[in-house]
Amino acid sequence: MLKGLFRKVTQSMSGRKLDEEMLEELEEQLVMSDVSIDTAGHLISGLREAARRGEVPTDEDAIQALQDGVASLLGSGDRPLRFAADGITVWLFVGVNGVGKTTSVGKLAHKLSQQGRKPLLAACDTFRAAAIEQLQEWGRRADAPVVAAQSGADPAAVAHDAIAAARSRGRDIVLIDTAGRLHTKSNLMNELSKIARVTERELGRAPEETLLVLDASTGQNGLTQAQSFAGSAPLTGLILTKWDGTAKGGIILSVARETGVPVKLIGVGEKADDLIAFNPQKFAEEMFS
Repeated sequence: MLKGLFRKVTQSMSGRKLDEEMLEELEEQLVMSDVSIDTAGHLISGLREAARRGEVPTDEDAIQALQDGVASLLGSGDRPLRFAADGITVWLFVGVNGVGKTTSVGKLAHKLSQQGRKPLLAACDTFRAAAIEQLQEWGRRADAPVVAAQSGADPAAVAHDAIAAARSRGRDIVLIDTAGRLHTKSNLMNELSKIARVTERELGRAPEETLLVLDASTGQNGLTQAQSFAGSAPLTGLILTKWDGTAKGGIILSVARETGVPVKLIGVGEKADDLIAFNPQKFAEEMFS
C-alpha cells in the first residue's frame, strides 16, 4: 500500500500556521497526488471549517483533521466479497484494456481454491486469443476449469455455458472475465449489459459482484472510467491494481467519493497472493505515515 503517499503534504504543514496560503498549497499538492480537483476541494473545505471553529490550533491537529477527512471518504469496516446464500455465486469483472483484469481473476481463483472453494473461470474475452490462454494458465495454477469458445464467439453465450458447466461439475463460484472495453464505445458497453442480463436470467438474480478493475496509475482517467462503467452496469466494488507501480494513487479518494462504489481489493504485485483486501482505516493511516 502507498506508505507515505501524502508525506509531502504533511511535511509542508509541519510547524506552520493553517492560513489560506497554506490551504491553497495543500489543495495543489493533493491534486498533484491524483486526487480530483472536486475531492481535493472537499477535503480542504473541511479543513478550513475546522480551522474556523478553532479545532486545529497546531500543525499536528491539522494533519490529524486531514487524515480523518481522508478516512471518512474511504469509509470504515471490511468490504468482503459477497457469496450467494445458496447455489452458484457469480462474480463479473469489467474494465478497459491493460488494467490487469485477467490477472485479478486468476489471483482470486487461486485464493478461492486455497479457501476450499471450487471456482470455474469463464473466458468471455473472445476477441483476444492471448486473453484466453492467459486465463487458462491461471486456471491451471488454481486448479480451476476454464470455459472458453473459439475466437469471435458471443461472450454472453460463453457466460451462459460457464454457469451450466458449473452446475454440472459441482463448482460453486463462476468468475467471468470480460473483454477490455473503452468506456466510450457504446456497442461494447451494450455487450457488457447483455452478459449481465444472461447471467441474471440463469441465476434469477444479478451477479453477487460486478467488479470494476482500475489501474491505480491512470490518474483522473480512472475516475472517468468508473463513472462510465457505473452507468452501464450495477457496480458493487472496485479493484485497484498496480499500486506497486505508482508514486501517486490519490485517485482512490476520488473514486470512493464521486462514485459511491467501495474499493474492495488492491493489487500490490505480480504474485498470486498479491491481491489483498482493502482496509480503509489502515490505508488512511499509511497515507500519512
